[in-house]
Amino acid sequence: MSVRPFIPYADKRLHMPAEPVEAVTETVQMIWDDMIQTMDAMPGVGLAAPQIGIMLRLAVVDASDKRGQAVRMANPEILHASVQLRQHDEASPNLPGVFAPVSRPRAVTVRFMNAKGDMEDRDFVGLWATSVQHQIDHLNGRMYVDHLSPLRRKMLVQKSAKLSRRG
Repeated sequence: MSVRPFIPYADKRLHMPAEPVEAVTETVQMIWDDMIQTMDAMPGVGLAAPQIGIMLRLAVVDASDKRGQAVRMANPEILHASVQLRQHDEASPNLPGVFAPVSRPRAVTVRFMNAKGDMEDRDFVGLWATSVQHQIDHLNGRMYVDHLSPLRRKMLVQKSAKLSRRG
């Protein structure tokens, strides 16, 4: 297991849909292991494979208080979303140093292939739901800044670039 580097916001892979996963293989398990270690090192509550340059529909989410409760997902899709919204400040290591409030459904039902290779439907609420939706956006080639106005998005991208240059 290892902590993987994040690709930068300008990398075209972050803006393209990822490829579906056919089966949970040993390679997929190793990628998930690296993703969990990378997520915990951030620290963060979720990570999608495209964020580390792997163009597969793989995500991990752990919004637990104690950690160690990561849910491994392949090909996650939202089946149902609540009408009630929840606003949360979102950020991404692919766009370091900036964040913005994003409103998303408070609860979602998600279908995904789990770590055993079985299809699973699971309900996520609160921060778990926000993180799952954030990761699915990444798998679809979108980032949280795509939910903002073009002007706000441009300002955040420029601010992140400026902060990165300062090092």
